[in-house]
Amino acid sequence: MEVPEVPRAVAAAVSTAAALGLAADEAVVLHDSNRLTLRLLPCDVLARVAPAAHQGARFEVELARRLVGAGCPVAAPEPRVEPRVHERDGFAVTLWAYHEPVAPRRIPPADYADVLARLHTGMRRLDVPAPHFTDRVERARRLVADRDRTPALAEADRELLGDTLRDLGRAIGERGAAEQLLHGEPHPGNVLTTKGGLLLTDLETCCRGPVEFDLAHAPEEVGEHCPGIDRDLLRECRILVLAMITTWRWDRDDRLPDGRRLGAEWLGGIRAALGRDGPGACGRPPSP
Repeated sequence: MEVPEVPRAVAAAVSTAAALGLAADEAVVLHDSNRLTLRLLPCDVLARVAPAAHQGARFEVELARRLVGAGCPVAAPEPRVEPRVHERDGFAVTLWAYHEPVAPRRIPPADYADVLARLHTGMRRLDVPAPHFTDRVERARRLVADRDRTPALAEADRELLGDTLRDLGRAIGERGAAEQLLHGEPHPGNVLTTKGGLLLTDLETCCRGPVEFDLAHAPEEVGEHCPGIDRDLLRECRILVLAMITTWRWDRDDRLPDGRRLGAEWLGGIRAALGRDGPGACGRPPSP
């Protein structure tokens, strides 16, 4: 979120909570990207705030409500208020149950695989319209092609990313693998370690595709605990995901700390994975 907008966004979250009878005298910023994530105290509620034009909030709340009802391991909307989007002062505010993080921060690969398997099982039971994963690939490809949005990207790197997104997106889509509803970005930053076990959060990236696309966001060793997956497809998905998150780092509006350095590093990972700079294997995509 743009820096000048942050105080207004915080005020919108605090006033929304207060209007719903939740005491919110303090707001702690937990994350700031395309939307602002806050911990409101003393009511201990997680608030997500985005510009009102942001399209994913309503979908995310409804999907989370249905997944919780189906027994899926996802973070739930705040139970003390109606699960919906609250519009205030040009912002869309959603309220969620807050979970205090518990150590250890590193998630055992078997546990990571298990929570994803349980989520995917629950998602297969839901009939929810969602974009195809190739729609997200296409958005990344358009960003690469937009020199105004990615002015610092060298032409050779632009060609590498554009070709990788186009060719792998098409190749994966043409494999004919079984597809279903997916989380879309279940990287370690979207997995919460809580007293009640692991929970997945940030469902606005939900899409349809092969489960290997979701697994490509997790550490490599997680795949070793997932029987029945297509290893070649998973490798292709890992390279594709790496190309996508690398693309976001070159967006002139990207706010990830140290994002440009990471973007340059990940370009090297893509070249290694594709064999363009000699032998090498694609490392796991770091959390975007």
